[in-house]
Amino acid sequence: MILDELNFAELYRQQMQQAGRTTKAPEHWDARAEKMAEVCANPQDPYLVQLQSKIDLRNASTLLDMGCGPGSVCLNLAGSLTRVWGVDYSRGMLEVAGRRAAAMGLQNVTLLNKSWEDDWTEIPECDIAVASRSTLVADLQQALIKLNNKARLRVYTTHTVATSFVDVAVQRAVGRPVVELPNYIFAVNILYQLGIHPKVDYIRGPNCQNKTESFEQFSESVSWSLGTLDDTELQRLFDFYQQKKRMGQVIVPPSRDWALVYWDKTQTL
Repeated sequence: MILDELNFAELYRQQMQQAGRTTKAPEHWDARAEKMAEVCANPQDPYLVQLQSKIDLRNASTLLDMGCGPGSVCLNLAGSLTRVWGVDYSRGMLEVAGRRAAAMGLQNVTLLNKSWEDDWTEIPECDIAVASRSTLVADLQQALIKLNNKARLRVYTTHTVATSFVDVAVQRAVGRPVVELPNYIFAVNILYQLGIHPKVDYIRGPNCQNKTESFEQFSESVSWSLGTLDDTELQRLFDFYQQKKRMGQVIVPPSRDWALVYWDKTQTL
């Protein structure tokens, strides 16, 4: 089959539907905002350190951080820019980002409550547009087009390399159906079919489910991604954990890889 005959935007939507993935309500992220600030926004976080080292700020004075969460990217880069915009559909995330910006003494941060699907008229065009760990959306093609249209110079997006946020062995152990989501390959191919030829790099970050010193830590980290586990699922997870411990095996992979898909605006749609 000829590559151009494949509609990767539609294949992405079909994969999301097959995975049963739906957009979480803002309230889901509101409840996690404080914890996300601790886990994901630390300037020394290995993922953030690697990502920021790859963002080219030459000739840039403004930045848009779409799906900014607690300001993980935009606040850490604000000191190098004239103005940054952080955009998120979770008001709870924006409240935490606002408090963090004030604590950091930043005066050049604007926070907007918008989703990927909303009208972006209010969002200004910026030199750099970033979507960090926020690209698992219902319509990836439309999201990439909107992000591209808001950037003057360069666009940076990150996507999962694995097709699941939870190790497949863990999903099977607790008896949950294995959910496989579309990964970065879809973004690369959608961009190709839009006439954009992005660069691809990789970021290796710690696996947040690799807190396995105790079963309590491990079960909490698994529940963070899978949702509340019932008693039967918890027992299955405990049996899995104990078996791995007895055999001296790694319980879950120690790292989680992300793909950085980025491009210059010298290319047009």
